Amino acid sequence: MKVCGVELKGNDAIICVMSRENGLYDIPQIRVPKISIVDAGDAEQVKKFQFTFAKLLEDYNIDTVVIKGRALKGKFAGGPVGFKLEAAIQLIEEVNVEIVSASFVKNALAKTQIDIDFRDTGLKKFQETAFTTVFAYLETH
Repeated sequence: MKVCGVELKGNDAIICVMSRENGLYDIPQIRVPKISIVDAGDAEQVKKFQFTFAKLLEDYNIDTVVIKGRALKGKFAGGPVGFKLEAAIQLIEEVNVEIVSASFVKNALAKTQIDIDFRDTGLKKFQETAFTTVFAYLETH
């Protein structure tokens, strides 16, 4: 199972692809660590974002996308662009998209028997949340 973890932050979809087979985890090198949009108010740019994201999923044979959910209101609420990007990802056909909460990730990481040091993954620091999201998902499935 190949899964793409996503953290939506500002105008960016920060991604980390990971697979687990026979208890072994693999983090393949992918061509971009994030996909961005300049103007979320422009329908053409939203379509381009969706196309680019769908192409990435197709190229790497990804089965599932796991998005770290954001609060709808309050101090840590997600911005409107993030919710637009989330919808664009959810509307991509032929891929399973799940949104997981921060508490889901925290609980899954607390229960895991595997200790992975993020510094050993070869990922960029800004991908850490996407990494923990996808890792927590794979640990529970």
